[in-house]
Amino acid sequence: MGDHMDALNLDRRDCFKLLAGLGLGLAGSAVPAVAAPLTLDQIKKNGSVRIGCEAAYRPFTFRDQGKIVGYDVDLAEIIYKPLGVKCDFIDTAWSGIVPALYAGNFDVIHCAMTYTKERVGRVAFSIPYAEATQEMLIRAADAGKVKAVEDMSGKILGVKLGSAGDTMKTALDQRVAAKAGKGFSEVKTYDDHPAAYLALAQGSVDGVINTLATLTQVLKDAPGRYAIIRNVGPMTWSGIATRKDEKDLIGFVDQRLAQLKAGGELYALQEKWFGTRMQLAEAIPSFS
Repeated sequence: MGDHMDALNLDRRDCFKLLAGLGLGLAGSAVPAVAAPLTLDQIKKNGSVRIGCEAAYRPFTFRDQGKIVGYDVDLAEIIYKPLGVKCDFIDTAWSGIVPALYAGNFDVIHCAMTYTKERVGRVAFSIPYAEATQEMLIRAADAGKVKAVEDMSGKILGVKLGSAGDTMKTALDQRVAAKAGKGFSEVKTYDDHPAAYLALAQGSVDGVINTLATLTQVLKDAPGRYAIIRNVGPMTWSGIATRKDEKDLIGFVDQRLAQLKAGGELYALQEKWFGTRMQLAEAIPSFS
């Protein structure tokens, strides 16, 4: 009988892994805890920090000859160096990355997670470490007709599932309708941004929302194919994310980011990966 009861009494980590495996997202601001919070001593004992990312988000986290590289990878190596641990990056579908965090699949998310009201309610964020202002990618051939997001009236918008662009699509549709009398004809969602860019190139959508830093990289990778429409979203930023109760870990990350900003290492990485130094806010934006 005892063995049967033990089998029934799954710990919380197992339960959340099951939910994540079934694709059941933890919607809303109320989120469960995973056993006990991690301590820095536990991370040192484990010998590694497990980092969740989407390895299709160039230049933050992406694959180069099979290896995950990028701004977030270089930054993580520097952040956790004082702990004497290695950084294990775990490629995860973006739409399920927060449920996977709470399932215990990894300890922290390093992948340019933009601050939104919903996310601030679900995870513990670090101070800003990258700009994340949302802009729109269009085909270069359409640049004469589409000069602002309001010119997307009657056209098809593409967004990545679970992204900041996905969050702001309704507000953008209303903004376009208020100016032009009609909003988007359709909004299509994609599992990752590369799929959305391909749809744009093939004419399946007319614009794709993403951060300015990432879209600038797209222009470099495909010169002459695309153009960027500015003034789409307000200025905002990205943070590193942990579970809500991971006060030790997020406190350490904040401390290290402040040190790296003061010492210039953070800006040196930005120059390496983006070719420019980003303007960073000092604190997480307020959504009250």
